[in-house]
Amino acid sequence: MKRMDDGLAFMLQYENIAWYENGKVRILDRRIYPREVKFVECTDYHEVRQAITDMVTQSAGPYTAAGMGMALAAYQAQGLPKEEQIAFLEEASEVISHARPTTANRMKLITDACYEVGKEAIEKGESAVDAIFKRTIDSLERRYGRMSIVAKNLVNMFPKKGKVMTQCFGETIVGCMGREIRNQNKEIEFYCPETRPYLQGARLTASVLKDQGFKVTVITDNMPAWTIKSKEIDLFTSAADTISMDGHIVNKVGTLQIAITAKYFGVPYFVTGIPDEDKRLENIIIEERNPEEVISCNGIKNTLAGVEGYYPSFDITPPELVSAVVTDQGVYSPYNLAEYYEKEVEQYY
Repeated sequence: MKRMDDGLAFMLQYENIAWYENGKVRILDRRIYPREVKFVECTDYHEVRQAITDMVTQSAGPYTAAGMGMALAAYQAQGLPKEEQIAFLEEASEVISHARPTTANRMKLITDACYEVGKEAIEKGESAVDAIFKRTIDSLERRYGRMSIVAKNLVNMFPKKGKVMTQCFGETIVGCMGREIRNQNKEIEFYCPETRPYLQGARLTASVLKDQGFKVTVITDNMPAWTIKSKEIDLFTSAADTISMDGHIVNKVGTLQIAITAKYFGVPYFVTGIPDEDKRLENIIIEERNPEEVISCNGIKNTLAGVEGYYPSFDITPPELVSAVVTDQGVYSPYNLAEYYEKEVEQYY
């Protein structure tokens, strides 16, 4: 069977995101890729949760890791009475889904669905491990398939030849966007802000796009304004960790400043993803991470003792700075996202 990751970059192949096998979950360590290709091995679902918290995997990677972590939890529970296996899985769902607070709503959709298929398998006397693993692969296929449609809708709005700025690492949409650009025979080059402190833009987005044959230029996080002006960037695009129903976009910190700059220079900002039906501005939580991650880079401290850091992982871009929200069901204004759910919508996660 031809999988939906066919033709995508190395780090977007399912086995290279997170993979359960024989009582272990193997997760590509994106903190060091592509300098090194190493996998973190987890033998307990709490280790999977910690890997997600520690940003071993980022962007949509945690969704895959969460599903594989639930398969691991089912493996750990084998041999317990049925009721205890089910309770074990329920606890694992809660623990894994709350590895990072800003994305807990999406993660819970994944872990709860894994819990339900695992519970059903246990009650039937079947393998919960196999059921959850299969569900996780099905989820990957579904997400990649729908993001391929999002990519088509996005690339339809690209010029025949042009320059695109990205932000952070949008995982599936980055690879699918590259594949769709080829399908449409467009000539696009990319400018990627590095995205401190983990450098996801430089290491991950740029790697995927280069892997798929594109010209990519990396810039530091304080260069977007001058780059948009001097390099005549045609559009700015990003994925989103949350697309609230009132049109606010939560994405990696730095997105807001690029959106402001793009608006100033008349450059459209296209957000990609699926609106979060249960989210409004007032119930968005912005995760603040260890400030030590700001005052160091690649394990090297850059400041004198006593200098403090501040690290909000995400920022919130208001709807007036968003040109369009590009989904699998079409292109929406940030002000009419409720229309997305007027149609029948398949479970995304």
